[in-house]
Formats: sequence, C-alpha cells, structure tokens
Amino acid sequence: MESLIGLVNRIQRACTALGDHGDAEESGVGLPTLWEALPSVVVVGGQSSGKSSVLESFVGRDFLPRGSGIVTRRPLVLQLHKVDEGKVEYAEFLHLPRRRFTDFSLVRKEIEDETERLTGKTKQISTHPIHLSIYSPNVVNLTLIDLPGLTKVAVEGQPDSIVQDIETMVRSYVAKPNCVILAISPANQDIATSDAMKLAKDVDPTGERTFGVLTKLDLMDKGTNALDVLEGRSYRLQHPWVGVVNRSQADINKNVDMIVARRKEREYFATSPDYSHVASRMGSEYLAKLLSKHLESVIRSHIPSITSLINKTIDELEAEMNHLGRPISVDAGAQLYTILEMCRAFDRVFKEHLDGGRPGGDRIYGVFDNQLPAALKKLPFDRYLSLQNVKKVVSEADGYQPHLIAPEQGYRRLIEGGLSYFRGPAEASVDAVHYVLKELVRQSIGETQELRRFPTLQTELAAAAYEALERFREDSRKTALRLVDMEASYLTVEFFRKLPQEVERGNNPAGSNPTGKKPDDSNPAGPTIDRYGEGHFRRIGSNVSAYISMVSDTLRNTIPKAVVYCQVREAKRSLLNHFYTQVGKKEGKQLADILDENPALMERRMQCAKRLELYKSARDEIDSVSWNR
Repeated sequence: MESLIGLVNRIQRACTALGDHGDAEESGVGLPTLWEALPSVVVVGGQSSGKSSVLESFVGRDFLPRGSGIVTRRPLVLQLHKVDEGKVEYAEFLHLPRRRFTDFSLVRKEIEDETERLTGKTKQISTHPIHLSIYSPNVVNLTLIDLPGLTKVAVEGQPDSIVQDIETMVRSYVAKPNCVILAISPANQDIATSDAMKLAKDVDPTGERTFGVLTKLDLMDKGTNALDVLEGRSYRLQHPWVGVVNRSQADINKNVDMIVARRKEREYFATSPDYSHVASRMGSEYLAKLLSKHLESVIRSHIPSITSLINKTIDELEAEMNHLGRPISVDAGAQLYTILEMCRAFDRVFKEHLDGGRPGGDRIYGVFDNQLPAALKKLPFDRYLSLQNVKKVVSEADGYQPHLIAPEQGYRRLIEGGLSYFRGPAEASVDAVHYVLKELVRQSIGETQELRRFPTLQTELAAAAYEALERFREDSRKTALRLVDMEASYLTVEFFRKLPQEVERGNNPAGSNPTGKKPDDSNPAGPTIDRYGEGHFRRIGSNVSAYISMVSDTLRNTIPKAVVYCQVREAKRSLLNHFYTQVGKKEGKQLADILDENPALMERRMQCAKRLELYKSARDEIDSVSWNR
C-alpha cells in the first residue's frame, strides 16, 4: 500500500516538471490537467495558526521560512519518503534535481530564493508550486500541499487584491473532490471564527474530506480546554479532530530539536488532566500516520478513474498532435518535400471545389447560366437600333451617293457597331470567373489542414496562385474578345440571302409619280419601295437586330467555352507550376524561411507534447505498481 503514495508522488513530480500544476493560465489554456485528478492533502490555515509548525513536526526538522506577514507565497508540495533507520536524511527540490540538501537551514533559504525568483522581493503570490521531497527515517510516507495563510487585510507592500487572491488560490485546491483538507485552527481562538474551518465548510459541508487540527492547546487560558471541539461536540466532522502542541517561540529561538519537541508533545498529552484520556489520538506523530493511512485509502479508490482519465486523455492528445503535425526537419531535402506535399494537399482541395467535391465551384456555372445571359439582355440594342440611329448610320455610310438597292455599307456599320457591345459581357464573364477562382484559392488554403501551421507558406502560395490566375485571366480575356472580333470580321452571308429582297421594281423613285397615274398594285412587279421611308429603315433595323440576336446566341455558348478552357482548365492543370519551379531553386535557409511556423501552433505542439509525455509517464507508473502488487 505504501507504493501508492510513492506512485502519486512520482506523478506529481512529473506534473510539476512538465508544466501541469492545475492552473490553466500558466500550464496551457485548454490542456487537460492530471494534477487535479491526483488525491492530495492540502494544508489550510490562517496566518499565525501554527500551520508551519505542524508541517515541521511531521518532518522533524526546521526548514520552512518564518516571519511576519505572508511567508508562504507559493504552493509548497511537500513529499515525505520514509527510509530505513541509519540512512542519511536529506531533501531535494525538483528544480535542483542533482543537489541533495542535508543542511535544512539551506532548504529554508532555497524556498525563499525560489519564491523570489517568480515573485521578486515583493509580497505578491504565485500559483506555480515549489516541489520539495524529504527522505528521512523520522517521517511517514505522505504528500502535503502547503498554501499561503488566509488573511483578512493587506499589509504594506502587498497589492490590495492579496486577500482575495489568496482565498481564490486556496479555494481552487480544496474545492477539488479528491482533495483531503487539513484545516488548522488555533485552540486559543473561537473555532467559529476560524478562517480554515469557514472555507472547509464552504467546499465540504458534510465534513467528509476535512480533518480538523487544533494547535496551541498549551496556550489556552487556565481552566479552559478544547475537549468540546476535539470530541466533536461543538463542531462535528466525519473524521476525528486531532490536537497538537507545537514548539513555543522560545523553543524555536533556542533551536530546540524537533525530535525532542515530539517527545515533549507526547508527554504533554499523557500527563494532561484534560487530554490524557484521548492522548492516544493526539499529537503530530499520530496526525501524520492518520493522514498517511487515509491518503493511501483515497488513492486506492481513485486509481481506476485516474487510469481511465489517463488513457482517454492520451488518445485525445495524440489525435491533436496528429492534427498539429510533426516538427519540421532541418534537412533542406525534407523541407522541400514537406512544402511540395502541402502544395499538393492544397491542390487537391482546390480541385475538389471545382469538381463538386466541395462547395463553391458551382458559382462558375452561375456566371454562365445567370450573369452572362442577364448581361446580354441588358445591352442597349433598342436604343442603338432605333429608327433615328439606323437612318443616321445608313445615311452616313452612303456618303454623297445614296444607295441604289440594299444599303450594304450601312448594314455592315450597324452590325459591327452592335457587335462591339458584346465585348463588355465577355470581359465581365472573364472577371467574374477570375474572382470566383481567387476566392476558391483563399478558401482552399484555409481548408488545407497542413498549411495552417505555416503563415509564410500560405502567403507565398496564395501570391503564386493569384499571379497564375492573373495570367489565365489575360489569356481568357484575349480569347473571349477574339470571339467577338471574329463575329464582326466576317458576317454570315447566308443569313441575309434568306431575307426578303428589297429589289426595286419599276423605274420611278419612291414617292415620284410623274405620270400622275395611280400606282397599279396588281402590277406583277409589285408596288415600288420607298428607299428613304421609315418602313425601309425599320426593316433594316429589324434585319440587323435578328443578326445580332443570332450572334448573341452563339457567343452565349462560346464565351463560357473560352473562359473554361483558358481559366478553369488551366487552374486545375497548372495553377502552381511556376511556384514549383521557383521553390525548387531555393536553398536551405530560404526553405526554412518559407516553413516559418505559426508561433502559436509551435507553442501549442510543445505544450501538447509535454502533456502527452506526462500522461504516458503516469500510465507507466501506474502499470509498474499494478505489476508489483
């Protein structure tokens, strides 16, 4: 059974060494904590309650800082290891693993120095614990956590928040359900005003986790005693109260040996008329054994749940480590391979967007199916082919000699001018697809898990992709405009040959009737046509409109083909080709600069790795105890 306390001791040391001491702010936000799952005995008491004296009596040595005000300003994890008689008694700090202290006055100084290392010479407190192990034949196997003494007022040099800061720290320890509370109160003060008991009652109202300790029994007024408390009549707990008698200040000043002080304590209870009948369960030696036995029992009951927690957390941390990725190699070849692998991962995600495996590619079809047709319908052909404009263009095309039959030059000018309007929708389609592709690049970079670690690579990859898309856009723009220009450069003659011919029948110009005879509508040649009348120009405008509509239908199909061929197809096929060429020319330092990992992710990986090491170490420790039992 003693190996169980040793087990928790080893796990606690691993927790402290690897940054887990139950404080989320300092040990890594969001990281699981094993510290809080470990059973522990937490020593709680007000200032000058005798807390330090109780701990020193457990050890049998003077080793704790003393003085006025707040002396304990960091949690002290005190692990006691019983060794065989005759072996050297020594102390070790976790932060000084290769140094053994046999002079316990130096232990006190090291506690003071290590406290000031974090808090400075101020009287502030820190939640980061000091870890001290003591190996001695005069102790029982036991682990205790000493916390700053509860106080009611701040003294000079302390921040105004010190009272609340200390209570918050102490409460964070004692509120844990696996914590054993050692509440220390002086017997020469009313138990109802005890800071330790008040806090213990708040977090453990049934008293199941609380051991009450009365100090300074020898300093009570003559004629009074603390039997009502010690026998549970005035304040009942689930565990028996224990009274202790510490060294007096005079004894401390005289450096009275702690082993001698223990003997005096036993004699006090054995000879006291008030306490002789309960002497067998009084004193610091009895208290240490009682706590040791109880802590072993608590640890045994918690081992299954601790094991389950460890296994579950290992799985979660390994999954997160896989998500965060492995550390980057310093080898240039490996770095280049890593960059290319991440580029290929990005390329896969990008293609999935275009091919429908991920959303977004359908927006390109929306450009062709909605935006392009809508843009074509909005072209101002009604205004362009108005009677007034048709007449103006045709007349200007004839010059000084009016056309004789069909105004071919007027037709050509009207058609060429009308077809130029298609350049706008063609370019707009190219730009719209370009912006969709840019957005898909940005989205794909964000969705490529491997890239999240490397902001520099993300930036360079995006820049290279955008540069390639610009080239594709320019090619696409030229091709789409060529389609429009080709329609204007060669007109489809068959279209006009199928139109009703406006061939003049008769010799009289329209509107002229020099004979004065009424036109003969029954003439086989038909009625004469007024080449300068509104009906004539309306027919020209209608014919040009029909031709432009035919070309519009053609471009509605061919512009998307050009855009897809020049932009979408090229983006799928060669988006990063130029980037691959440039990266292949880079050397080690340049590659390392590209793989400049996000500092936050580097820190997170380091924290997760340390926490994973902790949990695996704890699992091995538990497995070793199980095998030995």
